[in-house]
Amino acid sequence: MKLTMQLDNLSYDIIIQKDCLKDVDKYFSLNRKVLVVSDDGVPNIYIDTVLLKCKKGYKFIFKHGEESKNIDTYQKILSFLIENNFTRSDCIIAVGGGVVSDLVGFVCATYLRGITFYVVATTLLSQVDASIGGKTAIDYNGYKNVVGAFYQPSKVLIDTNTLNTLSSRQFNAGMAEIIKMATTSNENLFKILEDTKDIKEDIDNIIYEALLIKQKVVQIDPLENNIRKVLNFGHTIGHAIESYYNMTLLHGECVSLGMVYMSSSNVKERLIPLLKKFNLPVKLNDLSNDELVKYIYHDKKATGDFINIVFVKQIGSYEFRKIKIEEILNYL
Repeated sequence: MKLTMQLDNLSYDIIIQKDCLKDVDKYFSLNRKVLVVSDDGVPNIYIDTVLLKCKKGYKFIFKHGEESKNIDTYQKILSFLIENNFTRSDCIIAVGGGVVSDLVGFVCATYLRGITFYVVATTLLSQVDASIGGKTAIDYNGYKNVVGAFYQPSKVLIDTNTLNTLSSRQFNAGMAEIIKMATTSNENLFKILEDTKDIKEDIDNIIYEALLIKQKVVQIDPLENNIRKVLNFGHTIGHAIESYYNMTLLHGECVSLGMVYMSSSNVKERLIPLLKKFNLPVKLNDLSNDELVKYIYHDKKATGDFINIVFVKQIGSYEFRKIKIEEILNYL
């Protein structure tokens, strides 16, 4: 399966296919200097498969986890590129999950004012969300994604066989993003998720359906000026929870919690059982609401004393609300 992201000044393909990784050189232009960036949680076989196809390949591996998505790792990658004389005609490939693609995308956006950026997405969360759409970022001073840029990849590979090496916790964290898109935009997909007996058997089509939602909104609003804000459902409070717990909860787990807060009571009746089906959290008892509000002030969706939120009153639809930041306590 293939999707093509069509934007005003560029387009790129998203390949969704089992075993496509072994043919990476058919999809990426590797007849040049290539830096493969990944983390130490990604199986070496995926990294080595890419490197073997490169004419002149280098690799940079950093410690896995959100805590590595910082300015220190960013600077180390820049130094590696400079030391090895990478030019704008060369390319960088992110192999891994959302942390890798966020960080590498920001490197690509800023090194020499732009270098070719490819993505091999190996986690469910990155396959349905982080690897496409052009949002890149690093965390700074404990605040998630506070420094970043919009920078689109040149191509994305989604080999769903890589999900076989993913832990169940990481897989379920990715499911949170699929549930997010179904809740706001596709009740039929939501019902498929409710009814499925073997999610991994159905995962290729489910990924495709989720990507269709993201493709549509990104093509209409690539810089998140309007409709693309729907993709932030669950993220306003979710990001605050993520920062509050110092990144010890996974991104998808925090989005799961955030969605519950931003749903009507009748939506919760279906949403909470679906989240529990994939072992996602729906409630935390030790949150300090005042601390959460502090983090929300630094959310990129905040403008002055106001914050834009996405609220779901009925599955398959959504509404935008602009509220004062302190009013977020009413939702908590």
